[in-house]
Amino acid sequence: MGLPAGPRRRPPGLRREEVAQLAGMSADYYVRLEQGGGPQPSPEMLASPARALRLSEDESHHLHLLAGRRPPAGRTCGDRVNAGLLHLLDQLPTTPVQVLSDLGDVLAQNAMAEALLGGVCTVSEHGRNIVWRWFTDPAQRAACPADEHDYYSRLHVADLRASVSRRAGDPAATRLVRRLCESSEEFGALWELHEVAVRRNSRMRVLHPLIGPVDLDCQVLLAPRGDQRVILYTPPVGSDTGERLALLKVVGNGQFTPAT
Repeated sequence: MGLPAGPRRRPPGLRREEVAQLAGMSADYYVRLEQGGGPQPSPEMLASPARALRLSEDESHHLHLLAGRRPPAGRTCGDRVNAGLLHLLDQLPTTPVQVLSDLGDVLAQNAMAEALLGGVCTVSEHGRNIVWRWFTDPAQRAACPADEHDYYSRLHVADLRASVSRRAGDPAATRLVRRLCESSEEFGALWELHEVAVRRNSRMRVLHPLIGPVDLDCQVLLAPRGDQRVILYTPPVGSDTGERLALLKVVGNGQFTPAT
């Protein structure tokens, strides 16, 4: 730990005054911190002993929770999808599956998801973001029933707000919200409502040009860090979605004229 050698000690580990020295605080304050006495410590004061004790990210989060504080934002995976999730996509050839970031960027999808929901444009900065496309691309909304548009709009905004709150101060999140507010009056009005609802499981209907309307259950699985999620689009019990998806798997991304 970089401390000078001292006299032999009976118990292993550091003495309280040594931890306090490494954390840059007085020994008396550290003792009060251990015993839960005095005012609630600030996040900055909690970060000092976490660094001094070389806590892992999970241990540091636990320390903040014990002290009644919100854990600091951890590192994000960014655009990188780990090999395990990519393997999962390959093992579900009959089920549409997507991997999304917590901000709504489509990071990966299997062939069934592309056939059902279309490819993702990545030319523009937010071209692969489902929230951006929902509020700025009319073609995106055309794939859903008009009477459900308000529901999906509020769902997207409430889920995005939860993610932005977890990413407090993150430039990518701030830039996305700013551009959405500048580009969509509807988004701006909904953002001002301050609704928060993490998307976990939901039901949606897709108006597909080849196989017609398809009802889907959206099962959301979170990756360990929480900044990526796997969405499985599965047939509701008692529906004919399974047969329609089987037909879609046959026709794939081929360009056909849908029957009237």
